[in-house]
Amino acid sequence: MKNRNWNIILLLLAIGVVIVSLLWGGNAEFGGTDNKAVDIIEASNYRPWFDYILAPSSPVVESFLFSLQAAIGAGILFYCVGYFVGSKSKMDERRK
Repeated sequence: MKNRNWNIILLLLAIGVVIVSLLWGGNAEFGGTDNKAVDIIEASNYRPWFDYILAPSSPVVESFLFSLQAAIGAGILFYCVGYFVGSKSKMDERRK
C-alpha cells in the first residue's frame, strides 16, 4: 500500500476512536488524578506543615503561574537540545 493510503486509514481510525469514546462515555465526569488525590488527602484530616509564602489570589492566577513555569522549563530544555545539536553539526562540518 502507498503511504497516502496508510495515512487515510490512520486518520479514519483516529476519528473513529474519538467518536466511539464520545458516544460511549458521553455523560462521564472527566476528572483527573489531581482531584482524586485532593479528595483522599482531605478525607484523611491531613494538615500541611507550612502555608504559602505568597498565596495565589485566584485559580486563574495559579494556573497562569503553573503554565509560566512549564513554558520556562520547556524553553530551557529546548535551548539546551538545540545548542548541543548545533554544536554537534558544527563539529561534523569541521571534520569534513
